[in-house]
Amino acid sequence: MAKASTETQPVKETGAVRVYGILRDEILRMQLAPGTPLDEIGLAERFNLSRSPIREALVRLSGDGLVQILPNRSTVVTPMDYRRIPEFLDALDLLQRVTTRLAALHRTASDLAVIREKQKAYEKAVAASIKTYDSLSMIDKNYEFHMAIAKAGRNIYFADLYRRLLDEGRRMLHLHFEYEALGSELSVEKMAAGHADIVNAIEARDADRAEEYAHDHAMQFRGRFMNFLNRNLTAGMPLNIQLAETE
Repeated sequence: MAKASTETQPVKETGAVRVYGILRDEILRMQLAPGTPLDEIGLAERFNLSRSPIREALVRLSGDGLVQILPNRSTVVTPMDYRRIPEFLDALDLLQRVTTRLAALHRTASDLAVIREKQKAYEKAVAASIKTYDSLSMIDKNYEFHMAIAKAGRNIYFADLYRRLLDEGRRMLHLHFEYEALGSELSVEKMAAGHADIVNAIEARDADRAEEYAHDHAMQFRGRFMNFLNRNLTAGMPLNIQLAETE
């Protein structure tokens, strides 16, 4: 009887996975502007696939909050309502404070090790983003860092709410990076400011300091992003902003 091979076979990438990855990157880079229609037939022709894997990819993107599947079954890139950004930033601040405080109270040694690992991965990704002017890796590693903290807090409801906010904020982080990259002072230290303080407070189990640093970190992002908006840099970017209807 022939001996079974123990070699690990590479996982074959499906059409849906490939479409998801490409569209996700284009949405996060703002190459597909908020509000852009995504036609299944057109996408099927572009990727030389049937509509089934296209639909599967769009459903997955919908789960990430990056596209909206409308009641008439059409799909658009999720719009960005800039009038509600202050509300979003308020919610982000609150959930960041709560999840970080809980992490300081409930984290285990293994949780802390994961958080530190994610912190280092984020700093490495920032360095790569500065070199290549591509923010995608940085965005993903920032998400993983903050979700590792949320997981350590041991409250799945807060963690899920926070995850949804971080997902919604991915494109904002890209715009923030684009704005920062226009200056000459962009550095790993500047982009990662606050992470080390947060981790040290979590390690010390100092909930008050952890919450304070999480708040400072959120306010730093808020200030920089609002500066970006005030500079009206969106005028030169293909955003196609869709404003919510006034009640």
